[in-house]
Amino acid sequence: MTCGASSLPSHQSTRVLLVEGQDDKHVVRNLYWKHFESAPPFEVLDQDGYQPLCDAIGLELKAPDREVVGIIVDANDDLPSRWAAITGRVRRACPDIEIGDPSLEGTIAGDGPRVGLWLWPDNESSGEIEDFVARMIPGDDPIWPLSRRYIKGIPVEQRPFSEGKTTRAEIHAWLAVREEPRRMGAAFRTGDLKVDGPLATRFASWLENLFENQT
Repeated sequence: MTCGASSLPSHQSTRVLLVEGQDDKHVVRNLYWKHFESAPPFEVLDQDGYQPLCDAIGLELKAPDREVVGIIVDANDDLPSRWAAITGRVRRACPDIEIGDPSLEGTIAGDGPRVGLWLWPDNESSGEIEDFVARMIPGDDPIWPLSRRYIKGIPVEQRPFSEGKTTRAEIHAWLAVREEPRRMGAAFRTGDLKVDGPLATRFASWLENLFENQT
């Protein structure tokens, strides 16, 4: 059963992926390009934050002619709570949709529109997009352990970030000393991040299964 139509769609594309911010957008687009050597067959919509993303879910699901809506958010410190919040928004817009627990392969449900859910980093762990990206750093990268050591060497009382944001700080320290420092997404394009590991492959497969071959 399809969701009820809305008269105020936020975007005219038939296939959209909602993300929290610009870093998510660049990571998704560059990882997809690196994996499939083509531009994504969907529009990535940066919602400028978690709450705006939540507020957009119902509108996007009810937009006329919408075929696919993907949703990516950080799990942060409480994956079950974040999952309940996101799936609750989906069910309010589409009461007949059936969504169970998070799938390691990424969740895909429904058919009118088709809905996909992914929680950074891997649908089972607490964390955020930086925890996902950290797992793409090659095991023999010489700078990564030095970047982590630098961040861990900052006295706790002098850190302007919380314990839960340690990986974020480590990733940006690592990015800062690339040959040409850029956003996380660009590190896929330059080959500093690898896309052939299990997690990157699972994520790319989820995107492909969600958005490809839709009629």
